[in-house]
Amino acid sequence: MLSKITFFMAIQREIGAHYSPEKEGTVFTVWAPKAKQVDVLLHKPEPIRVPLQQEAMGYWTALSEFANSGTRYTLILDEETERPDPASHFQPDGVHGSSAVVDHTSFAWSDKNWKNLPLHEYIIYELHVGTFTPEGTFESMIERLPELKDLGITAIEIMPVAQFPGNRNWGYDGVLPFAVQNSYGGPEGLKKLVNACHEQGIAVVLDVVYNHMGPEGNYLNDFGPYFTDKYKTPWGSALNFDDNHSDAVRNYFIQNALMWLRDYRIDALRLDAVHAIYDMGARHFLQELQEHVQELEQQVGRDFILIAESDLNDVRLINPVERGGYGLDAQWSDDFHHVVHTLVTGEQEGYYVGFGKPEQLAKVMTKAFMYDGLYSEHRHRTFGSSTEHNRAEQFVVCSQNHDQVGNRMLGERLSDLVDFETLKLVAGLVILSPFVPMLFMGEEYGEKNPFLYFVSHGDEELIEAVRKGRREEFKSFAWQGEAPDPQSEDTFNRSKISRSYTSDTRQNQLREFYKRLLQLRKTSVALQRPDKDKVSARLDAQETVLHLVHQTKEPNLYCLFNLSDAEQSTTLSPALETSGSWKPILHSASTAWGGANANLPETMEHQSEVTLPPKSVLILQQQQ
Repeated sequence: MLSKITFFMAIQREIGAHYSPEKEGTVFTVWAPKAKQVDVLLHKPEPIRVPLQQEAMGYWTALSEFANSGTRYTLILDEETERPDPASHFQPDGVHGSSAVVDHTSFAWSDKNWKNLPLHEYIIYELHVGTFTPEGTFESMIERLPELKDLGITAIEIMPVAQFPGNRNWGYDGVLPFAVQNSYGGPEGLKKLVNACHEQGIAVVLDVVYNHMGPEGNYLNDFGPYFTDKYKTPWGSALNFDDNHSDAVRNYFIQNALMWLRDYRIDALRLDAVHAIYDMGARHFLQELQEHVQELEQQVGRDFILIAESDLNDVRLINPVERGGYGLDAQWSDDFHHVVHTLVTGEQEGYYVGFGKPEQLAKVMTKAFMYDGLYSEHRHRTFGSSTEHNRAEQFVVCSQNHDQVGNRMLGERLSDLVDFETLKLVAGLVILSPFVPMLFMGEEYGEKNPFLYFVSHGDEELIEAVRKGRREEFKSFAWQGEAPDPQSEDTFNRSKISRSYTSDTRQNQLREFYKRLLQLRKTSVALQRPDKDKVSARLDAQETVLHLVHQTKEPNLYCLFNLSDAEQSTTLSPALETSGSWKPILHSASTAWGGANANLPETMEHQSEVTLPPKSVLILQQQQ
């Protein structure tokens, strides 16, 4: 019987162009089971054609001493079809151009003492490379890292950087998953950014897309059955994870994940929309991926994290294999976002149907999911599973992200939908929850520029199809106005963040409030690794004030959130399993944070009455 490790090695196969100084050349490997002949064309001053040798399971391979770092090349199938390498690591001229060999052995890493942070220490900052700085490159981000560290961020999450058509895109239209976007700075630029993050003590999460491929520049079907008609997705035929020839497709994406973690020293992968990864086989692709990542951890002596985005509220994703799960580390909670968003904006159209009730907030603050086996009005069916046996750090929560902002017709951020005091209230809900908090770039100071959907396709029919698709997407919402043109460069430029807090007093006060909350998240023992079973959440009788109490470790924290537009009085709970009095340590209504101020006693006892200004958060710490 084969051991687990032997089994891994039996199905793993490196693909693409692998340069090796020891071998004094480059090994080319491509999966093309339909081909009768495969050649590599080296784009030298005098072109060199390298025939590949056919091996088992449709793979073709050869070593060429004429190919070294930077060599341009293409693949020729059956003497007639010339294409970039499906596993190309760099496309200097875009998705339709030639591929380039990348040397992953020569980069001068200076992060040798870096160790990945444990998941419960992650404070994530999601960003889009193209709109995070005016230059829109990896290297231009480096000078902004001290600002993020000062804010309290411990991990950045980068939206997808796999090569997409043109030079502006969210990244989910990528067609060459191994190639780092040329307009962002390519492989060298990404390595410089990761190295700089680690020097600042910041982990790096990379968003990867294994559920579909973009349309323009997608040449996979020329090589083999990467897609199957067994299932349909919103983007067309599904990727082939369980049909004939699926072993090589699974290997393709597993090798991709290992490349990011090994060659670019990425710390965590955020797996996009895993509910659209269709696999009815006995061993789900996600489980297999996690097992390979665990094997890489043993090989390189570093820890990695896999975070799923899912539309299913299914804890099977994060449950251990021995409990029938896939063993991933964490998943996003859309329910948390939807509950908070609907309560503060009043929006209840589209997928917000069934949200917006105050009692739902009390639930998601300790359970992460609202729908955990309940009937969903939006889905017209019972939905979700219980999080009872899962740890708090297995859920990532936010009040804004690229989807929830960018998939609005006008790309409005929360700062355009609610007032200043509500922004501070929402910040408290996210950061003081027991879950892993995530911010979306610019959120911390109330950025006013929108985050819109943008593309730069080259095919006019495709461009028009994208425009039409966006209009269709908004029909279930009562939004007014005209959707900006996704193809317009102006749409992209309008989405760049302004960093206006440096000249706007109000925005700077909001940023400082976020900074203080994040500092509290790191320094309070009750918040450093919350046990959600020791976190209680309840509403007062009028359902206007949320009482959130952290009792994981003493000194405990008592957080009060006034959800209403009016001043409210509430009474501290007499039934807490704690002793001592309570001291106010942070109040969003303080003038330091742009509030109108509120007089509070120096200490409070159990059953003390507290008066809270409208839309405010008050944090009390146990005095022993």
